[in-house]
Amino acid sequence: MSAPGLRFLASAPRGCADLLAAELVSCGATGVRERATGVAFEGSLEAGYRACLWSRVANRVFLELARFEAADAAAFYTGVRRVDWTAHLAPGATLACEFSGRHPAITHSHFGALKVKDGIVDTLREATGARPDIAPERPDVRVHAHAQGPHITLSLDLSGDSLHRRGYRGGTGEAPLKENVAAGVLLRAGWPQLALRGVPFLDPMCGSGTFCIEAALMATDHAPGLLRSYFGFSGWRGHDAALWTRLVGEARQRAAAGASGRIAPVHGSDCDARAIRAAQENAGRAGVKPCIAFEVRSLDDAVAPAAAQDPATAAPADPADRADPARAPPAGLLCTNPPYGVRLEDREAARALHRELGQVLRAHFAQWSVAIITAPELGMELGLRAWRTHAMWNGALECRLLRIRVDAASERSPGTLGKGTAHLKDTAGAQMFSNRLGKNIKRLRGWAQREQVSCYRLYDADMPEYAFAIDLYQTVEPQESWLYVQEYAAPAQIEAEAVRRRRGEVLASLPGATGVAPERIRLRTRKRMRGSDQYDRRDEQREFLVVAEGGLKFRVNLEDYLDTGLFLDHRLTRARLRAASAGKRFLNLFGYTGSATVYAAAGGARSSATVDMSRPYLAWAQRNLALNGLADPQHEFIQADCIAWLEEAGQGAARYDLVFLDPPTFSNSARMSGVLDTQRDHPALLDACARLLAPDGLIVFSTNAQRFRLADEIGTRFQVTDLSAATLPQDFARNPRIHRCYELRPRV
Repeated sequence: MSAPGLRFLASAPRGCADLLAAELVSCGATGVRERATGVAFEGSLEAGYRACLWSRVANRVFLELARFEAADAAAFYTGVRRVDWTAHLAPGATLACEFSGRHPAITHSHFGALKVKDGIVDTLREATGARPDIAPERPDVRVHAHAQGPHITLSLDLSGDSLHRRGYRGGTGEAPLKENVAAGVLLRAGWPQLALRGVPFLDPMCGSGTFCIEAALMATDHAPGLLRSYFGFSGWRGHDAALWTRLVGEARQRAAAGASGRIAPVHGSDCDARAIRAAQENAGRAGVKPCIAFEVRSLDDAVAPAAAQDPATAAPADPADRADPARAPPAGLLCTNPPYGVRLEDREAARALHRELGQVLRAHFAQWSVAIITAPELGMELGLRAWRTHAMWNGALECRLLRIRVDAASERSPGTLGKGTAHLKDTAGAQMFSNRLGKNIKRLRGWAQREQVSCYRLYDADMPEYAFAIDLYQTVEPQESWLYVQEYAAPAQIEAEAVRRRRGEVLASLPGATGVAPERIRLRTRKRMRGSDQYDRRDEQREFLVVAEGGLKFRVNLEDYLDTGLFLDHRLTRARLRAASAGKRFLNLFGYTGSATVYAAAGGARSSATVDMSRPYLAWAQRNLALNGLADPQHEFIQADCIAWLEEAGQGAARYDLVFLDPPTFSNSARMSGVLDTQRDHPALLDACARLLAPDGLIVFSTNAQRFRLADEIGTRFQVTDLSAATLPQDFARNPRIHRCYELRPRV
């Protein structure tokens, strides 16, 4: 398969396809065609190998194996079987299969992946008498099927794992900025050309060092794939080991030559000493530690490092710069990824930080080029005008890359409404908001006392122009009242100034209307979540409070996570689980902080299993159980991808009487095998849960997907009771779509 003319597809972060196309051409690709999230190309196997080794922005590289038409699942299975899989998998090789796209008959990615696996396994069993083992992690061969209507493309994943995982990052946590996105920013800013001329580089908020390390890898001509110990072609039967050995040897020679020459100064600083230690360790693993000067330094103390040579002789960053008249080559390049919503959800603090960054740039970095990747609405806080703006995506998060030349022409007035909002409490808008909130408090307070509800929603965008959700948390340890204020992200057409003013009016009104002191009011921005964002940590204050619900106690955190640890709209659902749990074996899938498990244990569950991917959330769940004196070995906590765990558990003997299934609406977390879309995948999830049910067992299925519709086929396999209205608490009555809830019993 080393002849030219092979067909490939390389995927990339959205906003980087043109950068990837240029890389692929340099790797020997032909017939390059850009797509929204990748590039299709042709070439020899060497071109595919070079893409895996040298591409700095690609996610994955796929080698096409077959194309065919399949109107239904049976035709799809038959098409998979037409491929000679003995040419790709040797005896004893391990296999993983994936499915993506939209197909008229195959509507669930896990079902599609299963049909791919069945086709390959059955073909090999007939041909060799043996079947390959399935290995979701680091298989010898990973096969990907993509559907575009009835048109199917089967491919071999040459990368095996996302190429953004270079191999230098320590630990298991997700970085705020993916390595290939950082590389895309550097390429956009023209860093490879600037590095050749000795222009200095700085990231003044470097965190774990991603920008600095990627900059040093570029400056030393170090192939990013050299750091990886695993590729998807290593166990492939068509692998050309001699070719790969030659390409790796060539890359090592180039890296050695690059490291021995004059290298542009690369500097990184951060106010967090722990982050600097992590950055130094990462740089050591990447082999570029001697090339980078890291130091602990606050942002307001950032200084411009000196150039390796006179930057006046340097070429412009890229040809696009020449279109900007009277631009001399920059004195240096500053790239940074300031906290803007993932690392720092508090928007007021993020705005203040962006203003400080703008002040530092104007004071100390005249004539520097600056590339800042941030949230779309925060760029105006810098007080600097970008001469070029690019839309980019960091995972599922849409960002803006701002390219700025720091000089008098770029200065502009930053956003208003900075420190303090007290002066806004007497505006007409603040008075209207305060009056509405007061009415809600009067209406809900008596109900909450009668029902012994201490945590409830006070306001949920009752006035559309004040788009906030406000929850009251009355804690028992200590006894205090807190407000958790979530601002719904405003549509793009709403002026940023109006958004800031309304936010200020709300914050100014809350202490007087509720009696809650300002220091116990927490503000977050609520937007549509993707991937692992739903439960991600935002910052690390580690401030836990204890609240009561239904006679039970729960730890909540109003600082570190987007959600507090207790979904208030599930209050009645949890009560139903407790009532149904006596003597039952209870399974809590996507268990989060285990509140449903606590209710089940309190209801007399004989045993329980709580499954979630997150170790911190499982530890939180265990503490919640212990807080109520319910900790016992019969209550099991399992760290696993629920989808993979369901598939494995379905082959065993474990049986449960009551299953609570509450998946996120959507997740493409790197810790999951594949992508979860609850609307698309709920039939497969429910079928998997049914396989674990004891006779007369019950599934309680809940989702917060706002436009969720139960698939018609579910009624043919289950007896369904819609509990959505019955589980809607009074404080959420304004939004009946806040969740959907069903009881399901398999039909016999």
